[in-house]
Amino acid sequence: HTPVYRGGEKSEYQGRKKRCTTNALFFSDNQGIPLAMSEPQSWNHVDLYEIEERIDEIVCQLLDAEIAVDGLFCDLDAGFDGKELRNALISHGIIPNVCPNPRNGGESKEDWLYDEEMYKERWKIERTNAWMDGFKAVLNRFDTTVSSWKGWNFLAFIVIFLKKFHKSN
Repeated sequence: HTPVYRGGEKSEYQGRKKRCTTNALFFSDNQGIPLAMSEPQSWNHVDLYEIEERIDEIVCQLLDAEIAVDGLFCDLDAGFDGKELRNALISHGIIPNVCPNPRNGGESKEDWLYDEEMYKERWKIERTNAWMDGFKAVLNRFDTTVSSWKGWNFLAFIVIFLKKFHKSN
């Protein structure tokens, strides 16, 4: 949920944040390098709003970059515990590893995989979120157009990758 300061495309008031926000979903690899981003949404709804479309967008970006998705594991926190998300990931051959949400008490969890040991590696995703927060243009949206805000996000992806690549050499 990125605060929007000047209004513009895909921004809407969110009561719990007490301001207008925009949100986008990201996929990163096991090292925390961001790989793809969904189309930003005005965000005053739950994380699973139109999730099938967001997953399709992300998978298309990965496939366009010639990154195979079949057999990938996807660690998600309890806020993403929902049938629609699991079905969207499974339809693309991605294996969802979603932390069960205790608020979804009526849903049977026996049909779904949840690997606690693998979920412990989710700290890498949170670290990536912290890296992204280091970019002021991404942390707070000052741009009024979605295309320029997306551009800042992709630029941040490139910088994170180059820093990681430089350290490994």
